[in-house]
Amino acid sequence: MESLASLVSSFVAQLQSATLAFLLGGFLLAATGSKLAIPDAVYRFIIFMLLMSVGLDAGIEVREADFDQLALPALLAALIGCVIVLIGSVTLGRLPKVRREDALATSGLFGAVSASTLAAAMVALDERAIPFEAWAPALYPFMDIPALILAIVLATLHKRKSTGEQGGKVGVGAIIADSLRGSALSALLLGLAIGFLIQPQDLYEGFYDLLFRGFLSILMLVLGMEAYSRLAELRSVAQWFAAYAVISPILHGLIGFAAGYLAHILVGFSPGGVVLLAVIAASNSDISGPPTLRAGIPGANPSAFIGSSTSLGTPIAIAVCIPLFIALAEIVFVL
Repeated sequence: MESLASLVSSFVAQLQSATLAFLLGGFLLAATGSKLAIPDAVYRFIIFMLLMSVGLDAGIEVREADFDQLALPALLAALIGCVIVLIGSVTLGRLPKVRREDALATSGLFGAVSASTLAAAMVALDERAIPFEAWAPALYPFMDIPALILAIVLATLHKRKSTGEQGGKVGVGAIIADSLRGSALSALLLGLAIGFLIQPQDLYEGFYDLLFRGFLSILMLVLGMEAYSRLAELRSVAQWFAAYAVISPILHGLIGFAAGYLAHILVGFSPGGVVLLAVIAASNSDISGPPTLRAGIPGANPSAFIGSSTSLGTPIAIAVCIPLFIALAEIVFVL
């Protein structure tokens, strides 16, 4: 009973964070008809700054990291991304009136990773003084890329089977290349490379790190407004997508937390690292995923996978899963 009370208390404390306040603020502004708008160019610049900051910090630390400690969490992250897609394929993909392409695109988006959710989780951990490996954010592409690739490959195979098309190979190499060229992964991987090869600590600490939280608050405001604007899109598709968007972040996060706990036992993965792995598993891609899946699964309805992700999946991952898994970690690890 005491553990439950601790869980609820920690959960409520996390709901009072400034990050969540900006998300809910954006949602309320859009709901009340506010004319506030953030230019798309500014939004893209903020995304670049956040991912470059995350990448630089991770790259700097990866260079000093023990490969034995990094290897297992990276492998688990890749497996989690693939497992999430497979779960969506055999659950959402088999529900009444749900098209296979829509189910695979949705599960691919939920298997991929949200940079904004990752950034929000890092801030929340810092606020609670819960330590995590600085290279832990580098697990992002290990989960993101395999999930997107598997979803597109399965959709391509399904299309060929349903149309009776024979022969030919699925362009896995082209799919990987498209994923790596996406704006989000490009910025993150560039930051990783520069941080790993050059070690620009002064630049990171004197510029990127100082601006990180301010830019994140603006991003949360934009996501809140977009979440409200896409509610109508979600209403136009089967109710199953709404149910999936509500349930899957928590389920996926629990899978990530269990995998992170296994890494904690085997290689000493930190409590904060376990939380980050759980959160990126709970998140759903809001930057790199949508354009990649639009191109890779052209038959999928964007209202299904983007609407369910943006209007419900991302807010739940930020507002529910981040405080939930921090609270769970405080109990499991007695922080």
